Formats: sequence, structure tokens, C-alpha cells
Amino acid sequence: MTTTETPDLDPEDRKIVTLARSARARNGVPEGAAVRDETGRTYVAGTVALDSLHLSALRTAVAMAVASGAQSLEAAAVVTEAESASEEDRAAVRDLGGAGTPVLVASPDGSVRETVSAG
Repeated sequence: MTTTETPDLDPEDRKIVTLARSARARNGVPEGAAVRDETGRTYVAGTVALDSLHLSALRTAVAMAVASGAQSLEAAAVVTEAESASEEDRAAVRDLGGAGTPVLVASPDGSVRETVSAG
């Protein structure tokens, strides 16, 4: 298992895992996510759970990137208790970043359990 402190985790990937973990903790939500666009800007979000709107943290982060004018994604991270990123989450990342965009899936302690492609 790779942790956010592991030297072989790219510093930029470590950053989005840390941001995702912080969003989850700060907002007291089930998931936190962060994405990095083609210019290196990051977008951070937590789960949205309203009566009329339900979005996972990763889909919310992708929506924030799109709304801010991002043209593509370099990477995405989600901090969750789930074993992996859902198909719907990977599809959102794939729509903006392409099938090869890496999605880092981390546990609440920040340890990266797996890296999957959006495709």
C-alpha cells in the first residue's frame, strides 16, 4: 500500500490526495476529491448531498473544473471508504481528461489503495 508520504508518489499527485483528504475532513462528508487540469490548477470538492441534488466528490470536482474553463485533466484523486472509484466517477474524469487519465483512490488516512485509469 502506498501512502501520501511515499517518495515514489509524484509530488503533484501527493498534493491532490492531500487536498482531497482535507476537503473530506473539513466538510465532514463521505468523500473528498481533487482534480488537476492541463495547466496545473487544482479543483477540490466534497460530496454534495441535498434533497434535490446528489453528486459524488469526484463528479463535483470535475464539474468545478469544467465551470472554471478547464479543457482537460491530468489526474484525479478521491479519498473514500469505498474500495474503488465508481464507473460514474471514472466516466466524468474520462469525459474531460480522456481514457488514460489516472484516478488515485485513497483511504481516509491518505494511503493510496490503487490508481486506475478513467477509461
